[in-house]
Formats: sequence, structure tokens, C-alpha cells
Amino acid sequence: MKEQTLIEMKNKIESLTNVVQHLLTEVTHLRELGIGTLEAFKLTPGYEEAIEQLKENMIKEQEKAKSEAHEKEQLPT
Repeated sequence: MKEQTLIEMKNKIESLTNVVQHLLTEVTHLRELGIGTLEAFKLTPGYEEAIEQLKENMIKEQEKAKSEAHEKEQLPT
């Protein structure tokens, strides 16, 4: 390969490395923000009840999805 091509490839790799490092930093910040938000939410009144309601809703939706999938299997093709 020509030296110029190798230099261009090196520059592109360095640029991509910088982008990936920036993305990793952003992911870390978002993770910290998410954890902080969750911890703050845990301190609000009614947190336990809200979690129980979410669990119940999730179970109902899963049962509904299973029921719909079962109905689709029963339909003639």
C-alpha cells in the first residue's frame, strides 16, 4: 500500500477510536444518571405499591400475549 493510504487509514482509526471513547463516556454518564434517578425514585412515597402494580401489569400483559399467540395457533391457515 502507498504511504498516503496508510496515513489516511491511521487517521480514520484514530478518529473512530475517539468516537468510541466518547460513546463509552456518554454510556457511563447515562448509567450513573439512571441509577441516581432510580435511587431518588425509591425514596418517594408509594414506591413499593407502584412496583407491585407494575409487576401485576407485566404478568397480565404476558398472559395476554400468550393467549393471543395461542389463539393465532388455533386459526386455520
